[in-house]
Amino acid sequence: MDLVTGEPLALDLLNTLTDEYDALDDVQPWLELQAGRLTAPSLPLTDTDLAAVRALREHVRAAVDAVRQGRSPAGKSIEAVNQAVRAAPPYRILGADLGAVIRRDGDERARLLAQLAEAAVELLTGPDVGRIRACEGPRCRMLFVAGHPRRRWCSPALCGNRVRVARHYQRRRGGGSGAG
Repeated sequence: MDLVTGEPLALDLLNTLTDEYDALDDVQPWLELQAGRLTAPSLPLTDTDLAAVRALREHVRAAVDAVRQGRSPAGKSIEAVNQAVRAAPPYRILGADLGAVIRRDGDERARLLAQLAEAAVELLTGPDVGRIRACEGPRCRMLFVAGHPRRRWCSPALCGNRVRVARHYQRRRGGGSGAG
């Protein structure tokens, strides 16, 4: 399983589901990869917790897909995201070193869902929303923010390389009769 991360957190969440696997089945490695952006729960996630994360992921996917198609997201997706944010809103407190510390009320599942939902709000209301692309790799459903208008793949090392190898194979198999 190739976990591609490094996109906005909301897209990294969407990219946990492919045609071949669901990275949330073994969520711990994904949470560890997101450690700098996400406060991981101190306890293992229960099946109920994972079901809530999967449900939020589907609402975020529906909202992102709608926006990519030039439509407004469905009200139920908007409400699901907003409900998750409201369940554990962030607040700032003054730390002992006079620095601001961000805290959240709510249980661990509510805090995790709120962080993921806030990432979706940031993505959907931010400047990068118009640059969200789907990978052009065969059988790949990963999404990414195109930093360059010619970017076509979620990862040049994964899907990009697969496409280049396939083209090379087709040229060789086809007799090499083209400019290649």
